[in-house]
Amino acid sequence: MGKFIIVDHPLIKHKLTNIRKKETKTKDFYENVQEIGSLMAYEISRDFPLRDVEIETPICKTVQKELAQEIVIVPILRAGLGMVDGIRSMIPSAKVGFIGMYRDETTLVPVEYYAKFPNDVTSSIVLLVDPMLATGGSAIAAVTNLKARGVKNIKYVGLVAAPEGVKALQKAHPDVDIYTASLDERLNEDGYIIPGLGDCGDRLFGTK
Repeated sequence: MGKFIIVDHPLIKHKLTNIRKKETKTKDFYENVQEIGSLMAYEISRDFPLRDVEIETPICKTVQKELAQEIVIVPILRAGLGMVDGIRSMIPSAKVGFIGMYRDETTLVPVEYYAKFPNDVTSSIVLLVDPMLATGGSAIAAVTNLKARGVKNIKYVGLVAAPEGVKALQKAHPDVDIYTASLDERLNEDGYIIPGLGDCGDRLFGTK
C-alpha cells in the first residue's frame, strides 16, 4: 500500500486557513496555494533517489549527491495549475506535463480531453497535482491514463482530501503515495468536501 501523508506543518496550516476563508480574494488565494505547494515540496521529495556525482569545488574534487531521476509535475487541468509554480520553485529542474479531465454528464465518468507530457515521463517521478481529492474519480482516471502510457512512479499531491476520495484512490491504485495538506471530514450530498474551501479552480482564477 502506498503512503498516505498529511503534510501538517504550522505554516501550511496557517496558509490553508487563509484559503478556506470565503472572503479571501483571488490574488491572496492564488499566492497562498502556491506557497503551500512550495512548502509541501520538501515532504514530497523526502524519498527521491540520489546518485553520486563527481564535481570540483574551488578547493578540490569531491563526490556529492544529485537527484537520480527526472521529476515531472502533471497538474490535472485546471485547478492543478495553482500548485505547479510553488512546487517548481523548490524543484526548478522539474518538467511539466498536462492532463485535462471532464466529467461526462450522462455516465459521470471522467474523460480525458487533453494530454501533453515530456518524452522521458515514463522513467521519471511523476507528481500528479490536483488540489481537491473529493470522490477520487478524476485522480483515479488520471493515474490510470498515466500508467497506460508506461508511467510507473506516481505520487498524488493535493491540498484537501475527503476520506471517501483517499479510500477510493488507495483501492484503485494502492501503489500511489498520497500527499495532502489536510484530511477533511466528509463529502456532502453534492460531492463537495466539508469543510473544504469551495471550488478551487474558480477561486484560483476568478471564474464562476
